[in-house]
Amino acid sequence: MAKLGRLTPIGFLVLGVLVLASTSWAQTRSPVAEQIAKTYGIDSFGQVEAIRYTFNLTGPRSVNRSWVWEPKTDKISYEGKDKDGKPVKVTFVQSELTGESEVVKDKIDWLFVNDNYWLILPFHVYWDSPGADAQDTGEQKLPLGNGSAKLVTVKYPKGGYTPGDTWDLYLGSDNRIKEMVYHRGNPKSPVPGVVIVSWAGYKKAGPLLFSTEHRGTADGKPLHLFFSNVSVKLVGSDTWIDAQ
Repeated sequence: MAKLGRLTPIGFLVLGVLVLASTSWAQTRSPVAEQIAKTYGIDSFGQVEAIRYTFNLTGPRSVNRSWVWEPKTDKISYEGKDKDGKPVKVTFVQSELTGESEVVKDKIDWLFVNDNYWLILPFHVYWDSPGADAQDTGEQKLPLGNGSAKLVTVKYPKGGYTPGDTWDLYLGSDNRIKEMVYHRGNPKSPVPGVVIVSWAGYKKAGPLLFSTEHRGTADGKPLHLFFSNVSVKLVGSDTWIDAQ
């Protein structure tokens, strides 16, 4: 592996990553979390060999990070740039980080978790439950648009990168997320305190549904976060299926 310099600052930090105790898996997952995850294709996730995507953020500093994730083996491939704008390419296995460089362990893996949560948040909410408590609170006014939607509030416990975080997910009649409000749980965390964004640009790649466009604000400042080059490779195939 090539020696890596310091990476460009993250630009947008991870939102509430939770490390759950293994005992949580034996408990019953939240029905509403399961319902949302099914809308995005969780029942077919076992068919997926790899997911490819680029995380993009516009603002004072543009961010572009490309990933290939192979969930069955924990293998992750990353392409980005260091602080000097030089290309960085890394491949590692997330479950075997002990022998990796500090940059991979402390920075690149952390970036992967952030970007992956943004891409497939409905799946993570399902996988993280019941540790992450998801509650249907009924019809509520949309924070950005006109009208109302079903509000599902997901509260994380005091653990993980940013403990105590809360996501407010506003669902349409089709159980797709329309808008989201993130509330930081730890006041000492460097992540934005409040993020309000739309969930739009819906596309399907194979059996999975993705929201590729998020516009709104982070602590009152304009935010545009989006995904490009999203594609899926199914088990037993060498062909990438582009999101469309």
